[in-house]
This record gives sequence, C-alpha cells and structure tokens, in this order.
Amino acid sequence: MADSASHALPEQPSTGAPGRLSRRGLLRGAAVTVGAAALGAGAAGTAAAADASVTATAPDGSNTITMSLTGGVLSWSARRGGAAVVDASALGLKLSDGTMLGRGGTVVTNYQHWTVDTTWTPVYGRNATVRDRYQEMRWNLQDTATLINFSVQLRAYPTGVALRYVLLDKGTATIADELTTFAFPDSTLVYSARDEDPYNPVAPGSIPATGGSTTDTGPLTDLPLTATYASGGLIACICESSRINFPRMMLSSVSGQPNTLAAHLMEHTARGSGPVQTTSTVTTPFATPWRAVVTGATHAELVDNAELVLNLAPANALADTSWIKPGKAFRVQLTTAAGMAGVDFAVARGMQYIEYDGGWYGDVSSTDATKPIPDIDLPSVISYATSKGIDVILYVDRRAAGDPDSLFGLYKGWGVAGIKLGFINDGTQAMTNQITNWVRTAAKYQLLIDLHDDVRPFGYERTYPNWISLEGVRGNERFPTASHNVTLPFARNIGGPLDYTICYGQSRDRTTNVHQMAMAAVYYQPLNFIYWYDSPSRFANTANWPGLPWFDAIPTTWDESHALAGSIGQYAAVARRHGDTWFLGAMTNETSRTLSLPLTFLGGGSYTATVYADGTPGTSPYQTPVVVSTRTVTSATTLNVAMAPAGGQAVILKPS
Repeated sequence: MADSASHALPEQPSTGAPGRLSRRGLLRGAAVTVGAAALGAGAAGTAAAADASVTATAPDGSNTITMSLTGGVLSWSARRGGAAVVDASALGLKLSDGTMLGRGGTVVTNYQHWTVDTTWTPVYGRNATVRDRYQEMRWNLQDTATLINFSVQLRAYPTGVALRYVLLDKGTATIADELTTFAFPDSTLVYSARDEDPYNPVAPGSIPATGGSTTDTGPLTDLPLTATYASGGLIACICESSRINFPRMMLSSVSGQPNTLAAHLMEHTARGSGPVQTTSTVTTPFATPWRAVVTGATHAELVDNAELVLNLAPANALADTSWIKPGKAFRVQLTTAAGMAGVDFAVARGMQYIEYDGGWYGDVSSTDATKPIPDIDLPSVISYATSKGIDVILYVDRRAAGDPDSLFGLYKGWGVAGIKLGFINDGTQAMTNQITNWVRTAAKYQLLIDLHDDVRPFGYERTYPNWISLEGVRGNERFPTASHNVTLPFARNIGGPLDYTICYGQSRDRTTNVHQMAMAAVYYQPLNFIYWYDSPSRFANTANWPGLPWFDAIPTTWDESHALAGSIGQYAAVARRHGDTWFLGAMTNETSRTLSLPLTFLGGGSYTATVYADGTPGTSPYQTPVVVSTRTVTSATTLNVAMAPAGGQAVILKPS
C-alpha cells in the first residue's frame, strides 16, 4: 500500500475481548494475537495494583520486550533469540514539579494488545516496499499520588523492539527528564561518539566526559549508539524515531552502574548557541519519541533491519511526491563558469544535481541569503542547468533561514530544487521544532532539504520525504580512517540517510580509491555528493580514472538491499538492486582481507560482473590502483572479494 495514511493507534482503550488476568501477571508471555492489520480490533482489559508483567513478542519469535510492574515501579528488558539485549532497566518520566511517573505508586488501569502485518511503499529507500510487522502491548497506568494517567507502549518486530510513553490526560504537561535506562549484560561494548568525534568502543560506564559551559556536560554520547555483546554475533543499535516537539536524546554513563546508560534530554543546543531549555511543555495527550533498539543476530543482519526506525515514524504527509528525486550531486566552485562546467560534468557523469556551497551569497555568517555574489550569474546557471535536465541545490547557513517561508518561496521562484542547510544546532525542544518547520516549509515549496552538521536522524524522512539526507557524523570530508568508515554502516547509517561526500581520487584519503567507490553501495545515501573536492577538469582524461563508470552507473535509491557480510569497525559488504542490475560494495579497515560472498541473491540466468578491485597496494592507500575485470557469474557463484589494507571492491552485476 502507498505510504499515505498514518498507522497511529488510539490512545484510549479499544473495545474487544478482555485478556486473561492472573494475580501475578497480565498476559504473561503475551501469547496473544489479533487479526493482522486489524488496527481497531485489539483486545482490552482492566487490572488493579498487583505486580504484573507483559511481553510483546515479534511475530517471527525473534525479539521480545517485557515490561514489569513491581511494588509500583516500572521496568523493562529485551531479548533476541533468547539472549539478553537489555537487562532489567528503568522506565519513567520526570515532570517539572518533581513527579516521577513510573518510579513508585504506579498501577495498571487498562491494557491493550494487537498484531499488525502490513506493507508500505516509500518514495525512495533501501527497498521498494517495507514490511511493517509487529506485536504491540500497552499498559494504561496511573500515578496514585497525582492521579496522572499515562501509558507505556511496547512493540516487538522481527527487526528489533521499541517503547515510548504517552501522557493521556487532556491539558498540558511540563517534562523535565526521561528516566529510561539501558542496562546491558556484562562485557558489552558501546560505540560512543559525540558530535563529529571518531567512534570509541568502550564499556557503557566508561563514556568520556565532554561538554562545556554552553553545552550539555557529562559522560554523554549521541545516537545512534551501537552495542556489541560478549557472544560475538548479537548486535544492537539504539535509535530514536518520531521525535516531534521534544528534545533530542543523548545517553549518559551512570555512576556506580558500569553496565548502564541513562536517557539524557538535551537542555542546550549541540554546539551551544540559542536558549537553554531545562524542561519541555507539551499539549496532552502527548506521545514521546520511540526508543528503538534495532537488533541483529549478525552484524550484517543489523544493517538489513534499519527500516525499523522508519516503521515507527509517522506515515508520509505529502499528497504529491512526484517532484522528490533522489540522485547524485556535484559541488561547483563559486563562479558562473564553474556552474556551467559543473552542469556539463553532471550530464556527462550521470548525475542529477549541482550545488553551490557556502559563500555563494557572501560570508556564511550573513543573515541575507537572497543575493548571489557578483561572480555568480545564478539565473543563467539555473536556466542552463534546467535546459540540460540538471537541478540546482543551494547551501544556506541556518542564520540566514530565520524566515524560511519567505526564503524558500524566493528560491522556488528562482527554479532551485533543493537546500543544503548548514551548521544545524540540534538538541532542545525548540530546535527540534525549528528543524521540523524547515522541513515542512521546504515541502510547501517543493524543495529538497539536506541538513548538515550536528543533527541526528529520527525517521522524519518518512513523514516528509523531501528531507532527503543529513550529516550528523564525522564526515568523509575530514578524511577519517578506514576503521571509521566501516563502523558507519552499523552505527550512524542505521538511524537514517547519510550525507558522506565521497572523495574519490583524493591524495588526502586514508583509503584506496575502490574503498571510496564502494561507499556508494555500502552506505544508504539517497542524495550522494561525489567528487567532493574536485573540479571537472581533473577528470578530463577519463583513462586515468577507471572508477568513473561505476559512479556513472550507480543510483541512490533501491528496489532491494542485502547486507552480505560485516563486522563493525572491520569490514562490510552490501548488495543493492535497482531494476535488474545489482551493485555490490565491500570495504575493509586497515587490515587486508578476502571475503567469500555467495551470490545467492541474484535471479536466474547468468550475469556479467564488472569488478573494480584494489591492485598492488601503493606506498599510501590512495596510491593503490583500481583494477577492472569482467567475468560471468550466476546465483551459484561465490565471489572471492580481495581487498588491500583500507581497501574495498565494487561490482556491477548485469543480466547477460
């Protein structure tokens, strides 16, 4: 089905057959199903102040999430395949008057449960269709001291688990903090990173203290946050989804609890500008963001399960999405001639966009982004680009976007197709609202929007698919290590699209050229900036650049995706199909390796594989040549993918 109607469920109890109660538990084990996708046909019941527990189980039995009430205190836990993902952990919300919902004096007033199994069609994505399949359990609860009514909702999917809170009473509420914790089994490592720092695998209790006088301070890490377990295979990634009118969540180490992370609602913007907000006032009923735990029995499976974040987000709000076009973009220098040459280069190289970056309207600190510098005849460039089927994206610093309705309307009149909004300072409730307003306003004027700098994903690209990409990562423009690059598929990219500015052929790269090429298949990036630091003239002699045909051919949106192999921080291999052609990318860290990859995902018949591989390693990784070969393969073939240190391999598979 098209993704055009919300699958939100009623906050108040639905009528239906009452569930079975016991003195100790409500629906213990949760062996309850209600007709697939019959959203209104849940079961409901009532209960008193007894201790209880309830478990939502994924329809395939893989994941479970349990909520317990013991002595008036709520807790939760999660498992995959019988192994602990999150041990018993706290639940609750703290209000501005000191009330701590869920931390004492809590009683169950009602419960609901149902299963859902539907599919929806994204405007673009990792796959042509997304299956939304889960079991949900809800407890409606009351705080006996204040008589405040609230709910905790649990969902279990084959791809992971999620929970959120709903304040049920009509009126307003002021939330001071979220009391959710994540207690991990012994020997768990979490891949901590704040802002654009490198990833740091540490014990949950050992996140380094960061921050200053104008930012949130403490042992804090950003989301998405990936956890690996002592068993070696199991992996999980904590994300948020459906963050509307609410501050961004970070996670904090907890003193005296070495295996536990606690929710931290940001009170400052990420880089310290703008007002401080220690509380968030909301109109109730109000649902907090989903706290999602994407899981995988293997590291590769985690990559395939990332659509959980989208399934938890509100459905597409746009009636017309025909103007939303993913694609490849080329940044041009700040002159008219460079813009014209960039258009010709985009046409020749199978790209869809050119972009004028910071400086096209003068100093990026300017609050006026309505007049190009004299060196750029923007109307002529846009006219020429349009005549060649190429669209134009303009960079805007957030300080110039204070009146987005006026600015975006102006850009629409110019014929601009999209905006890259820079130096975003995500964090507080007010900044969440600013971000969603920018996105909605861009949609009003049929403009794509790509948000840069310290911003984190929360599934809103499903609701407003014109939000085509975002940064929120230590970017490739900073020439990070290969180890960093092969962490991203299992961490930041799980949460949502990634704008990573591929730097093919750069002498500052700490990777091989094929490693850079493979990013276009390994990462999910619907707006893909390529040749980031270069000009068209550098590639004039195409014989010197054997990787160009790979970039010419590869799309940015997919009909089918499969992660074939992976280990966080070590290597990743992903195959993605567009039409009848597959694109396979593999990347390794600083260790050379050969992966044996069965091509069982291919259809019947034979395929011609064009293989772009690392040659003999150079003195530095970027000096390693690209070697191109072809061979015939079938679904019975196992491809031996050899990669140099910091290298990779890129393969195009076309039906013969």
